[in-house]
Amino acid sequence: MPTTIAAGEFKAKCLKLMDEVARTRETLVITKHGKPVVHVIPVAEPKQSLDDYLESMKGSGEILGDIISPIDVEWDAMQ
Repeated sequence: MPTTIAAGEFKAKCLKLMDEVARTRETLVITKHGKPVVHVIPVAEPKQSLDDYLESMKGSGEILGDIISPIDVEWDAMQ
């Protein structure tokens, strides 16, 4: 269940509460006169870019055999 806080208290502690939402990844509900009016939710984690992913894989593979010379098998696509 999300944490609930009154708008006045949120106003006084806004920056601290935003940091807490980001750290805990939990939703915060802001109320006015006891009624919920706003949800503060954490931003989705950014997805790793392809360049970052490939960089993280650097050095993790191993080449076995000759990958440069042509093979002796004829493909249908070559006809």
